[in-house]
Amino acid sequence: MNILSIDSSTNLASIAIAADDTIVAESLFRSDKALSARVLPEIEHMLAATGLTVNAIDLFACAVGPGSFTGVRAGVATIQGLALTTGKPCFGFSTLALVAMNFPLASLPVCPLLDARKNEVYAALYDCSSPLPSAIMADCVMGPEAFLDQLSAATQGPVIFAGDGAVRYREVIAAHLGERARFASTRHNVGHAGNGALLALHAWHNNATLEPARLLPVYLRPSEAEYAKLDRQKALSAK
Repeated sequence: MNILSIDSSTNLASIAIAADDTIVAESLFRSDKALSARVLPEIEHMLAATGLTVNAIDLFACAVGPGSFTGVRAGVATIQGLALTTGKPCFGFSTLALVAMNFPLASLPVCPLLDARKNEVYAALYDCSSPLPSAIMADCVMGPEAFLDQLSAATQGPVIFAGDGAVRYREVIAAHLGERARFASTRHNVGHAGNGALLALHAWHNNATLEPARLLPVYLRPSEAEYAKLDRQKALSAK
């Protein structure tokens, strides 16, 4: 089972190829405004490095969010296109679950936090005591203080915090939870597409893969364009 996995939902993109549960190649690079133009050449480079063709890929996977609207769209569109072209299935995994995958068999719950801007975070809480994480609190978006209040009600012990949101709001987290807050090292704050391939393999074994048309982004909140549209509608209604 050859799997191609992409995560382009944050400012550090990654692409990986796995043979069953073995990661055979992985690339990490800064995402920018030219992300869409860079993804396919990077995939071609990875395929060449592993001696595979795109038709040799059995399953395509990507992060479907939450995260950068542009990045999520680029990843989903790329995986949909490749899956349609080759007639293969695909799978979408949570960006937050991908960060939680950095802590397999952890005895403490893991809280991935991504900076959602607008003084909000994308957040969740996972039980990582097994090889794959399971959600204790579902993916959501809200102010960090409000989320920490909910987290405190959900668990009473120490919690591992990871992700760029944990870095940005470290003082807020420490003020709320004190010694209960445990912060991940820098290298554990980033999601890796290779771990997404493992999530996709699990989905394959459980008949949970998708047809390309059913692979959809998960944004959790409106985009900037949708906010602008709502503002215009409110302005017109006020006249």
